[in-house]
Parts: sequence; C-alpha cells; structure tokens
Amino acid sequence: MAGQAADGTTRVVDKKALLVKYIAERDKRLRADGNDQYLRLEGQLSHYLDDPYTPVAPREPKTDHVTFAFVGGGFAGLVTGARLVEAGVKDVRILEKGGDFGGTWYWNRYPGAQCDTASMIYMPLLEETGHMPSEKYAHAPEILEQCQRIGRQYGLYDNALFHTEVESLTWQEAEHRWLIRTNRGDAFTASFIGLGTGPLHVPKLPGIPGIGDFKGHAFHTSRWDYDYTGGDPKGALMEKLADKRVAIIGTGATSVQAVPHLSRACGKLYVVQRTPSSVDVRANAPIDPDWFKSIAEPGWQKRWLENFTANQAGGAADEDLVQDGWTDLSRRIRSKISDLPPERRTPMDMLAAYEDSDFEKMEEIRSRVDSIVSDRETAQKLKAWYRQLCKRPCFHDAYLQSFNSPSTVLVDTDGQGVEKITEKGFVVAGVEYEVDCIIYASGFEVGTPFEQRAGFDLAGRGGRRLSEAWAEGMKTLHGIHAHGFPNAFLVQPTQGANLISNIPHNLTESGATIAAIVREALDRGAQEVEVTAEAQAAWVDLLLTGMGRMLGSPDCTPGYYNNEGQDPGPAARLNVGYPHGASAFFTYIQGWRSSGAFEGLAFR
Repeated sequence: MAGQAADGTTRVVDKKALLVKYIAERDKRLRADGNDQYLRLEGQLSHYLDDPYTPVAPREPKTDHVTFAFVGGGFAGLVTGARLVEAGVKDVRILEKGGDFGGTWYWNRYPGAQCDTASMIYMPLLEETGHMPSEKYAHAPEILEQCQRIGRQYGLYDNALFHTEVESLTWQEAEHRWLIRTNRGDAFTASFIGLGTGPLHVPKLPGIPGIGDFKGHAFHTSRWDYDYTGGDPKGALMEKLADKRVAIIGTGATSVQAVPHLSRACGKLYVVQRTPSSVDVRANAPIDPDWFKSIAEPGWQKRWLENFTANQAGGAADEDLVQDGWTDLSRRIRSKISDLPPERRTPMDMLAAYEDSDFEKMEEIRSRVDSIVSDRETAQKLKAWYRQLCKRPCFHDAYLQSFNSPSTVLVDTDGQGVEKITEKGFVVAGVEYEVDCIIYASGFEVGTPFEQRAGFDLAGRGGRRLSEAWAEGMKTLHGIHAHGFPNAFLVQPTQGANLISNIPHNLTESGATIAAIVREALDRGAQEVEVTAEAQAAWVDLLLTGMGRMLGSPDCTPGYYNNEGQDPGPAARLNVGYPHGASAFFTYIQGWRSSGAFEGLAFR
C-alpha cells in the first residue's frame, strides 16, 4: 500500500508492520485501573474547581414555578432555550454552575483555545443572531461572546441561575411537575426539564503520587490563572512567565492549542507527554466579509450543517463547503470505495478500504512531524502510532513548530506518565525536573457514570432513578426521551445522530424537537408527555441493527474514546447512533417532528 509524505513523495506503507507498532504502543499504555487512574477534584483538591473569572453573587433561593427548567448553560441549554422562546415559551430558566452562559467556553479560556470544527458549522444560531465568524476556526473569546449574544437576544439571562448546581430533580406525581433543588437552597418546580450537562465539564487530575506536595503554583487548564501568568484569553503575551520554569502535563487537544503560547512566554517550558496527539494541518484564516455576504442567504447555516454531515458522516453531497480535516478523511474513504469494482463492494472490502485510507492519512501526519521538527529524536517522539480516530484528531499550525524553540523541551514518558510530583517539581524516568508552575492539561471525566458527572440522579415515576433505568445500558427514544421520566428531555448525541465530529448539530436538532413537543403539549393542554415503553424498546432494537460503536477499537491506544483501554461492559453496546447514519437521522427527526403526530409519545 502506498502513502504520501508531507513533501508530496510517495512511500510504501507496510500495513502489517504498522499494526504491530500500533499494538506495541497500545500495550505500553494499558493500565488495569482505567478511569480510576484519575483524581476527582474534591477535598484538598477542590480548590482546582474555583471560578477564577466571575465572583459568586449572593441571591435569595428560588421557590417559584417555571414552565421549563434546563440544567446546563452551554450550547445545549442555549439552543433549546432559544427554540422554546421562538415557540412562545417565555419562562425558561437555565441553571449553570459557571458564572455566565458558555459551558465549555465559559471555563476553557486557556491561551489559544479555539474550535476544532469550522466556525460556520460549530457556532450555533449564527444566522439567527446575524453574526459572521471572524475566522474559519474561531477562538474561545468569540465563541463565548456568541453564547452571550444568544442569551441576550432570547432573553435567557432574565431567569437564569448562575453559579448554581442542581442536587436533585424529583418527579412529583400528583402535581405533574418536577421539583428542582440546588446547592444555593433553591426548591422550585418546573412543568418540563431539560438536561444538557455535556460530557466535558468535570475536570480531572492525573493520579500521580505526591500531587498535593508541590510547593509551587498549579492549576488546571479549565481554570487558567491569568493573574499568575499574565496575558489574557485573547492571546496577549503571558509576560509574567518570562523568568518561570513551567510544566504542562498532558498533550491532548488543549495542550496542542496552549503550548505555542506558553512556548513564546516561558523562560523554560517542559511539555510532559504520555501519548502524542495526531496533529494535522489547520490552515486557519480570516473569513472575508464580502465572501460571507455572498453565501449568507436565508437558510445558509442549515445548508452548511447538512453539507458537512453529508460529506463526513454517511450522506451524499456533490460539493464540500467546509473542506476540513474531517471531510478530507471521508473523501479519501469514499474515493477508495468507489474505486472498488462492483463485485468487491462487500462489507469486508469496504472496511479494508477504510483502513487503507486511515493508514495513508496517519503516515502523512507522521511525515508532517519530520518536515517541521528539526530535532530528529524529538520528532520521532511526537509521532502518533494509532488510527486517527483512536483519539480526538487535532489540527494546528504552530504546535509542532514550538519544539524548535530552545526554551521548549519535550519530556516524553514513553507511555508511562509522570512517576511522582515532589515539592519542587515532577519526576520522569527517575529524573526530577524542578519547576515554578505545573499546569494540568489532563482533561475531563468521560467514562464515569452519568450521575457522578452530573451531580444528581434523576428520580422519575415511583422514585425510580435514571441510574436504575439504565443499569443495563442507556434506553431512550431518539436520545431525547426516557420512559418513566415524563416531561424530561435529554440534549446529547447518543442514540440519535451520534455525530461526534460536530456536536452542535446534534444539539440544535434536539432543541428544535423539544420545542415542538413542548408547544404541542401546551396546545393540547396535556400535563404530561412521555415516550411509551413500546416505542422506546423498538428504537433500542433498531439501534442494535447497526454496525455498533465506531470509536474506540480494541487495538487503540488508551484514551477516553475507548474507556482508557478497558472493557466498557455490555451496557456500552447501546452507546451508538441511528444505524443509517447521521444525515439520515437528521432527515428523519425533522420529518418526525414536523408531521405533528409525534409517534411514540403519549400526551396525557
């Protein structure tokens, strides 16, 4: 099999040798403790959760009633709230543990933070708010501003509760409503509730011995301390680090974005790596206002969303409007499959074509490292030896270049991680590195139970908990409704489109669907709306006819895509999407809600 190097030359790819290398790199990193290797930020580590951006404002507890309460003030809450307001539901209350709207983009203000999916399809409600993204991949401050813009335009600030965490949600059978209790003493009711807490909002730390012993300064990237570093989220130089020795532990998507800024600022920067990320070309550029005006006709964002999904996730498109790394891989796969003669378009041969495309792409990405990083040993250690979708793909035009700076040092742990933290720094392979500051780019809880990450366990009919209902796996209709939990809606991708490459598309469709259902219930005078047991069972059966989970192959190096290399258990078989693909699901759900029949739901 042939692959292309970064300089355009063709090289032969030895598939068998690559697979052996992939397995060897995986095995280095396998740990029996899986997700338990990470630390929850509680007890003496709870200060890592403090909000460095907004002071907590005192307020009186709420004991009133609203039509709709939504848990989570990120994209999920904002798009659902906006669609509800458009449907005439004015008293929407969003509860958010941060100090403002934004969710991920409220907390993640580290230098260089920006979206990895193109702004035109990533940022929600662009057409509705009249906002033109400034770049193909917008930076965090602009995305946060878009969240705030949505909140203002739809009046969602009026009833919002910030710095507020839900402790319990309990269905009150006689009153046909939900009782919500929070850590601020609130005890109010809502006719309907929505849950959009997202998978990436509970920071975690690596379980490194001695992590509490360090006497220098330390923080998690989701709580960036600009008072210590200087600079700001818009990219100003972090001038206070000029004489500092800094370590950043972790080399995932966050680190890839932050390292170039740290490299320019720090007296000495140690980038501590357990597993390298695959870092492809980003090719970010400003968006031309004249060009944008030419394409921003009514319905433009919906067309772009559908075009991206059609190109990237099982649809049919004659053109590629977005043209990014996601659609590039899909184009390659489709090309290889179309080159197969008709008699060879079997599932096995199509899977082999997919694998060949992935091998070729990863060879290009590894070759790119050689073309950029001048030190051969460092370049070799920065190469990702796994399939592209084993971990979150990264795209950046300055990360690899950072390692050509004499002040930036890659500390590769050969898959073993940091041995321990000391009072003065960290230890890798028996060598202590003394530093003034440790920055943890260690990500967020993903594989832990939903109720642990959410901080509550929904109590539905008869007091039955959601964790009980899902003990053998998630069971819903469309990923939105769970039987036994009337007037409750989930906003997330699983068991719906399950489009991982552009999460906001999932959320916007769910928000529109929920608004239509709530409007229908209010118009009918129904006190309850709930998926029937039969409809839920039929949907789950349909999901199980698909190909199963596409992320997290057993031969992947450990990460949150594959439950840190551990068997996720039989329940994970239900963590899938519509078997006919994301494009087909979006077409289906639009037809389902616009028909007015709301098949599978019972209105009472």
